[in-house]
Amino acid sequence: MATIYFTRHGETFTNTKKLVCGAREVELTENGHNQAVELGKEIKSKIEKGELKIDKIFYSPLSRAKLTALHISEITGIPAKEEPLLIERNFGNFEDKSRESQEFKAALRTFAMSYGRESGGESNMRTAQRIYNLLDTLTEQTKRTGETYLLVAHNGLARVVNSYFYDMTNEEFGAFGITNCQLLEYKF
Repeated sequence: MATIYFTRHGETFTNTKKLVCGAREVELTENGHNQAVELGKEIKSKIEKGELKIDKIFYSPLSRAKLTALHISEITGIPAKEEPLLIERNFGNFEDKSRESQEFKAALRTFAMSYGRESGGESNMRTAQRIYNLLDTLTEQTKRTGETYLLVAHNGLARVVNSYFYDMTNEEFGAFGITNCQLLEYKF
């Protein structure tokens, strides 16, 4: 059985304000840095106890995910590499607006809408295409080499990754999310 792990970056200033970060650069808070360090320590402890195996870390090019991954890498000694396909989805017209709005929550359950193509918005379908392609490659590599990977990315991608491994209704997809630095495990 093979495994891929996924985590969301540490807390950002927009997370504290419940705003959509999207594909914009947003800094980690001090708490966000601390969350990444704590996750690194947790992973290291589990590796030392033989409860976890991670050979490589792939991270989004956005600084909030990159810094989270680099904290984990520094603590654990696991090599980390930037993966451009892990960049957060561009939420177009919703970026920097409330993620609590009914309009945004409803939009998360649509699949072909890009939320403002003129502002660079990316539909769920296009996001899933790039993430599924990456996961196809990584799952095949994992089966072939036995290596285990940790993906450090974003909440918008967490629901796509989860939908790759588990069937989800539109409502489940739209409602799915993880907390900052929550570690998910996918066995296949």
